[in-house]
Amino acid sequence: MLEFDQFEVLTFDCYGTLIDWETGIWEALQPVLTAHNCSLEQDRALEIYGEFESKIEGGEYREYKTVLAMVLKMFGEKFGFAPTSQELEEFSTCVKNWPAFPDSTRALQALHKKYKLAIISNIDDDLFEYSQRKLQVNFDWVITAKQSKSYKPSLNNFHVAFKRIGLPQGKILHVAQSLFHDIVPAKTLGLSNVWINRRHNKDGFGATPEAHIQPDQEVPSLEDLTKLIGLL
Repeated sequence: MLEFDQFEVLTFDCYGTLIDWETGIWEALQPVLTAHNCSLEQDRALEIYGEFESKIEGGEYREYKTVLAMVLKMFGEKFGFAPTSQELEEFSTCVKNWPAFPDSTRALQALHKKYKLAIISNIDDDLFEYSQRKLQVNFDWVITAKQSKSYKPSLNNFHVAFKRIGLPQGKILHVAQSLFHDIVPAKTLGLSNVWINRRHNKDGFGATPEAHIQPDQEVPSLEDLTKLIGLL
């Protein structure tokens, strides 16, 4: 088990880890699919979302709002419909409606008593502000894709964070839900990591591409990690 006292900073992925993006994605996507007579089960829709999103993010940098609009257009191309301009606009900013996981705020507030907290997230600055209000925590550092001009699993996002935080890497613990976006690059960098396996009671990888790697620590929720550290 990790020795949690060695760390001074916890860096977090946000979407999927602190914010329930799968619920948020589905609540924004399902009405569009229904309006265009496209019948998809939630799990399959999330898998397709993950495929499309990672493909777009792997190319030249675009704002996340643009990524979301492109994802919806790709759904239309795949299933034979054309999203309206209003649907594209609403989907491109749907992040503002994505809910926090029920345990996120209490756990973050408890963790903040012992550690400094940072966000390393594939998001636009303005969209993250909506999520931060839901989380009710003032993070010590916020490193977004817009600032890094790249999307995880790019190592660049982590290098930007390391430079901003200014501490030896051994003092930093990365906490995230996505093996693909976070745990794989963390392991590549030798960065200590905890996998918050939010899908522990579900099949498949949901809205993140499939990846297989052994995290340093695995827990089913942020609350469980906070209890493991002894702060709840």
